[in-house]
Amino acid sequence: MSQLLPASVRLLTIEDDPILGAHLSGHLRERGFAVTWCRDGHEGLEQALREPFDLVLLDVMLPSCDGLEALRRLRREQPVPVILMSALGAEQDRISGFSQGADDYLPKPFSLAELNVRIDAILRRVALERGSLRANADLGDLRLDEAASEMHLDGRVASLTATEYRLLETFLAHADETLSKAFLYQQVLHRGYTAHDRSLDMHVSHLRRKLQAIGYLRHQLRAVWGRGYVFASAD
Repeated sequence: MSQLLPASVRLLTIEDDPILGAHLSGHLRERGFAVTWCRDGHEGLEQALREPFDLVLLDVMLPSCDGLEALRRLRREQPVPVILMSALGAEQDRISGFSQGADDYLPKPFSLAELNVRIDAILRRVALERGSLRANADLGDLRLDEAASEMHLDGRVASLTATEYRLLETFLAHADETLSKAFLYQQVLHRGYTAHDRSLDMHVSHLRRKLQAIGYLRHQLRAVWGRGYVFASAD
């Protein structure tokens, strides 16, 4: 499977701290990425909506438009993967970030080594998705759009985040099979599972709601107590 090469990857960094922003941008450029740096939430959001990026690094505490608001507005139009960066590391803050559509959450302060691992994991995932999914795969009336990380049903659009799309793809590939949380964390979120991490539950809840909103009835997404989740064929 081919992977995204740094020279072909466009990163958008939205960070108002001039020292950290310059440090991150310089480091990522040294790795060979094409980097755009914005110091303001509104400016960064406009840049993300105007140009195609492979990944966005988004600070939560920003002037004029905070990161969560920028993420919320971005998710209405773009499925681009987003890593939130924040000094607010409490569980509720992480849940708030994932509930708005973040793909990963990086608490400050963080090392460049950890940043590299998080970025590389997402880019590997993007490369796999681009190479392995069939665009507009026909699954009855359900249609998957790989390029947009989106699903359609009878003209209705689910407005999925990139993480929700990966979750849906995984459930479709393992329909009627109970999937453990540990498996879903590794397969979809690409990190280990811990008992107090509720981010997967949040993503599942949003996916279930969006499937119901467009009237998808072929499967039901159910929790299996003490085991995980199952995408069960409707009776």
